[in-house]
Amino acid sequence: MKKSALLASLLAAVSLAAGAAVLKADPAKSSVSAVFKQMNVPVESKFKKANIVIDYNAAAPDSSKATVEIDTASLDLGDAEMNKEVAKKEWFNSAQFPKATFVSSAIKSAGAGKLNVVGKLTIKGKAQDVSFPLTVKSEGGSQVFDGTLPIKRLAFNVGEGEWKDTGMVADEVTIKFHVVGQ
Repeated sequence: MKKSALLASLLAAVSLAAGAAVLKADPAKSSVSAVFKQMNVPVESKFKKANIVIDYNAAAPDSSKATVEIDTASLDLGDAEMNKEVAKKEWFNSAQFPKATFVSSAIKSAGAGKLNVVGKLTIKGKAQDVSFPLTVKSEGGSQVFDGTLPIKRLAFNVGEGEWKDTGMVADEVTIKFHVVGQ
């Protein structure tokens, strides 16, 4: 066995022994949604396409990392015409900005089954540093992560022109996620 292959095998074994695992979200069991108010009525809409990878180390959460890519054109508002509308320039401008991304810069333990996550959220070419709490638990051989991230849509230019008026669609949006990693 070559030295590089042996070294890679040893590193993989050490990572597994330490409880580290690169987890890919199971799309059938995971979900990402946006919750907002339209005319003061709460609306929850799911993104149908997301790529979520979490390099999670239960023994040393501070060494963990997460990356998320969401297909902005995959937001399902329950109506085909509304789905086309939110992909337009005034909203997500999915033709120019097909992905919204999150990349963690720090994940810290906040007690048993709780983490604090810090990172950069980029939507429509606008990036902001964000932080949010996250819960994690083992369930049936999988790691399950649940959390919410409140944002202001106008900070990312989501809702331009006449849609900047928050009387119809509120500025406050909560991104909710349930990630089952395997």
